[in-house]
Amino acid sequence: MRKPKLPPGTADDTEAAFYDALQHADIDRLMACWADDDEIVCVQPGGPRVVGHAAIRATFDAMFANGAVLAHPEKVRRLDAGHSSVHSVVERVEIMGDDGPQHAWVVATNVYAKTAQGWRLIAHHASPGSRTEPIEIMTAQPVLH
Repeated sequence: MRKPKLPPGTADDTEAAFYDALQHADIDRLMACWADDDEIVCVQPGGPRVVGHAAIRATFDAMFANGAVLAHPEKVRRLDAGHSSVHSVVERVEIMGDDGPQHAWVVATNVYAKTAQGWRLIAHHASPGSRTEPIEIMTAQPVLH
């Protein structure tokens, strides 16, 4: 089966398509976000390092067996460097608890490369989730007068 094509667009467009595919449990659209490279890497929260298309697809297939993943990227920090883009995101994940829908937060890093087919995901690394929104620590440089 041929994977759906994404428009060449930007790394942001590919990221939006990735999270939309997660939210709709659309494995073909999700895999279309990944680069055609045997060295792509995915680490799910608390999971092992998964390398290559077949292994990554199997991981998401297993995840989608339980339904869609309602992960929404927030607090995106971007570092663009020519043909690569690194996005640090805080994912707000909706989960169904005994008391109804609740939220968990996951800190993730998505790495994109500009390929002949457009911007594609080459690495996704997600931390274990937390019930509290993670704080962001930044150091400010002193202002010299």
